[in-house]
Amino acid sequence: MALTDPYYAVIEAGGTKFNCAVVTPEREIVAETRIPTTTPDETLATTVEFFNAQREAGYAFSKLGIASFGPLDLNKTSDTYGFITKTPKPHWSNTDLANALGKALACDVVIDTDVNGAALGEYRWGAAQGAAVAVYVTVGTGVGGGIVVNGKPLHGLVHPEVGHMLVQPPAGITGTCPFHTNCVEGLASGTALGKIWSQPSDTFDDDHPAWDGLVEVLGSMCHNLMVLLSAEKIILGGGVMQKPGIVDEVIAATEQTLNDYVVFPEGITMQDIICMPGLGTRSGMFGALALLD
Repeated sequence: MALTDPYYAVIEAGGTKFNCAVVTPEREIVAETRIPTTTPDETLATTVEFFNAQREAGYAFSKLGIASFGPLDLNKTSDTYGFITKTPKPHWSNTDLANALGKALACDVVIDTDVNGAALGEYRWGAAQGAAVAVYVTVGTGVGGGIVVNGKPLHGLVHPEVGHMLVQPPAGITGTCPFHTNCVEGLASGTALGKIWSQPSDTFDDDHPAWDGLVEVLGSMCHNLMVLLSAEKIILGGGVMQKPGIVDEVIAATEQTLNDYVVFPEGITMQDIICMPGLGTRSGMFGALALLD
């Protein structure tokens, strides 16, 4: 379906906050708020209140796009379609997200993972335009990865869980994921880094040893994405990736482990493949809009 309505409701639902907005088809944000992700009842009630207020202000919408943290049930024939399933986020396992919001707001809802949404947004309007295989990875509170193949988000049996890819941990480090001791999320997310090093990850000095371990883990992740998917774009977003120079270090680590095995087309370098988001911090929000198109 084409974006023909004057306004659309969109949510980038993260483990820390819900970014909610009303936008036009041209991606003009006419109203926006951030809602802390607390309990499901509280968070969803505040979300509904915001969108109802926008309708009263004249921004009528009939469709809502949700790009949400997961895991999600995306099987449309399932009784729990649109639910958050088994998540490490306290209180949120088995939460009805899409159906509850659709009913409360009396609108049609399209839902996908936050990272699938972000990958689709980057494919439509950002750094992955024209890429047949594009991956968006967010490294923040958790680690998630979305994959777009020929303009369509990849689902398969469930949906990609790039953050739970197993890698070799840095020497002396044990991951913090409650499900796996050596997955990317349990070693490289901001939450994991804070637990491993007993201080918030946003307080690390530039020479803190945590950065070397992070680069090693993300380099292994990118290596695996390259050889598994033959990705044309691997976009690294999220708060942890805001450290200046960190993407360049991940590129170098990926090149080292690949060891010239993958032969790139002429004129293409690893710097062309691994990059920052073209939409900045809006990849997920605009991805929620792209889900409706």
